[in-house]
Amino acid sequence: MAKPLITARDIELAAQCGGILYVDGAYVLSPGAGDRLLKLGVKIEERLRPSSGKMKVAVASDHGGFELKGVLKTHLESLEYAVFDFGTHSKDSCDYPDFAAKASRAVADGTCERGIVIDGAGIGSCMVANKIPGVRAAKCDSLFDILNSRAHNNANVLTLGVKHPLEDIKNWVHQWLDADFEGGRHERRVKKIDELDQVGQR
Repeated sequence: MAKPLITARDIELAAQCGGILYVDGAYVLSPGAGDRLLKLGVKIEERLRPSSGKMKVAVASDHGGFELKGVLKTHLESLEYAVFDFGTHSKDSCDYPDFAAKASRAVADGTCERGIVIDGAGIGSCMVANKIPGVRAAKCDSLFDILNSRAHNNANVLTLGVKHPLEDIKNWVHQWLDADFEGGRHERRVKKIDELDQVGQR
């Protein structure tokens, strides 16, 4: 099984977001990552098993993301996250907007704290999710995207495509669920994003 790759850029972003990069076990450092690790004082720590009921997570996918959704759902449940599955529930062809909207509404109304939505590329589901007032969805393709979306944008819905290595996706999901919003100057910017929901309802 391939080990997740940690790059120098991942280390640099972790330094900006609390100085700790969480992993789920063995990992590989890219050339240059070890040097950045020492210079920036970032710590790599194994993620602790969360307590039961730590976080309610909505998951959803279309038929293209169905298998990956199932793997992530089982994995998150084994770590005692409370996972709410909003479909689809088979490989039969379906329309991603239906399921992305359901999971996103669950986040917007407070049923779940975060949402993870999967389709072939993650793009369409991100567009759908961001139509739901109160949702800040981020389509991520790297650990840099994952950490930035939480630290700077306070993303509450993550959308993913299916073309990445499974171990990388598992690591990204955990990093995203663990990461905190940095606040500070970003608070003002996120507030401006949220205000656009009100403009759209006028």
